[in-house]
Amino acid sequence: MVSAQAPTAAPIWTVSPADRSKVDYTHMPLWAYGVAERPHATDPQAVQRAPGAAPPAPIPPAEATRKRRVEGSSLTFTLPEIRGNVVDWFPDDHPNPMPSIIKQGPEALGSGTRPCGACHLSDGSGRPENSSPAGLPAKYILRQLDDFRNGRRHSVEPGKGNSNTMVMLAKAMTDEEMKQAADYFSAVKWRPHVKVIETDMVPATRIQGELFIPTANKATEHKLTEPIGNRIIEVPTDVDANQILRNSRGTWVAYVPVGAIARGKNLVTTGGSSIVNNQIVLGRATACTTCHGQDLRGMAPDIPPLAGRSPSYLAREIFDIQQGMRAGSYPLMPLMKKAIEKLTAEDIIDITAYLASLPVDGPAPVNLTLSQR
Repeated sequence: MVSAQAPTAAPIWTVSPADRSKVDYTHMPLWAYGVAERPHATDPQAVQRAPGAAPPAPIPPAEATRKRRVEGSSLTFTLPEIRGNVVDWFPDDHPNPMPSIIKQGPEALGSGTRPCGACHLSDGSGRPENSSPAGLPAKYILRQLDDFRNGRRHSVEPGKGNSNTMVMLAKAMTDEEMKQAADYFSAVKWRPHVKVIETDMVPATRIQGELFIPTANKATEHKLTEPIGNRIIEVPTDVDANQILRNSRGTWVAYVPVGAIARGKNLVTTGGSSIVNNQIVLGRATACTTCHGQDLRGMAPDIPPLAGRSPSYLAREIFDIQQGMRAGSYPLMPLMKKAIEKLTAEDIIDITAYLASLPVDGPAPVNLTLSQR
């Protein structure tokens, strides 16, 4: 149940305290957080849109009036209409009308607010650096907002400013705003956005805003130029459409190590158990299907689906739970922590690669699993 605590009208750049002193960063999946170096528990908490931060680069006058389009939409928007707003390329992809909390943000924050759709996009499809609330159970979304509000959910990465933003927004939301957001996002039919490719080599990338951005702009130009190593590289299929135009139907490519999907399937479906000399040898984990359903699409009323979701997001949540930074009020959370406490960095790669590769029914094409060497 969501608590009745009154919203706090603090600006979203307020730092939310979190004790990271017990986090073991040794095996942190840096790729999932979009960072190149391990953080330290004493690093300052990053915040977004903090006072004194450099403003975004100005838009040249000729570009400011040019109408932009994305594939499949009949609508057009200029860059000023897109930047800082919840651009709605596909109004039919979500319930209407869009609630104020999605389009404007918590009322208590006034002009310093931020709408849910600014990061999670108009239909909740989200992006690899945040989450995809679309199609999640409303009760689950409400529980997460309450956990953010009450300091039970943080990121192990102090530099992850958007996690801090979620805490501050949740503190400012009323119970009714939380309910409106949960009902809205849960009513959206989930569409998979990730194509999983097994490969030994990946495109050259740069990290920008916790995302891996390929040096080439189109998927057809992605040159496989460097070893994948012990990581997953999730990149936008079309940088301009995803990054600049904020296309809610934008797609992503997740490059995963060769063999990761098969190894992940074993861990997800059996926990890594095996039969030796007619004896069952338990694995390092508990099968995800035990709680999240045989099809990994969640269980009523509030166990979330995992199939077809971003591997970057899933890996972060596994590690955050493993390290105790995402505790949560759900009674089964201790069992979840116990189920994953022995997972290695390689296990997290394999599990999330498999989960992301699973097809999910929806209006968009189901995921593809390819292999490149």
